[in-house]
Amino acid sequence: MLIALAGLALDQVTKAMAVAWLDPTNPPKILGGLITFQLIRNPGAAFSMGENATVLFAVLAIVALVVVSVWLVPRTTARVWAIATGLLLAGIAGNLTDRLFRPPGIMRGHVVDFIQLPYFAIVNVADICLTSAAVTMVIVSLVSERPKSDVSAAPEAPEESGPSQA
Repeated sequence: MLIALAGLALDQVTKAMAVAWLDPTNPPKILGGLITFQLIRNPGAAFSMGENATVLFAVLAIVALVVVSVWLVPRTTARVWAIATGLLLAGIAGNLTDRLFRPPGIMRGHVVDFIQLPYFAIVNVADICLTSAAVTMVIVSLVSERPKSDVSAAPEAPEESGPSQA
């Protein structure tokens, strides 16, 4: 839960800073232009898709937050899964907070995005948490050993090397 709370706090603080300090018409660039701080307010989902479905996204985020909190968190035992789950909760909660409390109103709030990489979407810390959680979960799932099946097969007979010479 500490990772979830820290991620949510970092997301909301950086969004407040972006809204207070960034000029959308004059976005600052850092690291030789690798990152641009371009302030936008996104009513949609990733890549601004579904701009007219803000209420639906808010409802889905509430459902996801409840499912992860009630079903996934109690079943998490490994440290790496706890980290990934904390990042997932931070990402869901960060963007949901915007949808609940930012203009134009409850359940219709626009998500503040401000971190732009070249040739990619403009994102925020919550998006980075979500992506990090997803990547971690996929990698861990791929490299984790699966428990062996309890079903024992009869040992196989050795293969014959060809016709016998009698």
